[in-house]
Amino acid sequence: MGFIKEFKEFAMKGNVMDMAVGVIIGGAFGKIVSSLVDDVLMPAIGMLTGNVDFTKLTAKIGTGEDAAVLKYGVFIQNIIDFLIIALCIFFMIKLMNKVMKKKEEEPAPEPEPTNEEKLLGEIRDLLKDKK
Repeated sequence: MGFIKEFKEFAMKGNVMDMAVGVIIGGAFGKIVSSLVDDVLMPAIGMLTGNVDFTKLTAKIGTGEDAAVLKYGVFIQNIIDFLIIALCIFFMIKLMNKVMKKKEEEPAPEPEPTNEEKLLGEIRDLLKDKK
């Protein structure tokens, strides 16, 4: 099998397409959650902590031009961002599992009998009545 044909077969599989959609939606979801953290939660947390802007929290190690700047405030904000994303994903998966469980519990409706089955049932009933 040629490389192009093999790649086309791989790329067109349902799993790859589902994964691509998931990555795109995940990226957009990440932006929404980041905005929630950066624009809504962190300012509120900052107000509660005395108007502290976490992105500006730094620590300097060393002196002069060789000093290293540790931006631990950005790190704290990224941790909060991660925790909120993880919490949202947890709730979404929990909700999806609940919905899927309900679908599994619902019994499938009995199919309508075919004309042959109806006719055979009538013949059976007539034979029972003869006895």
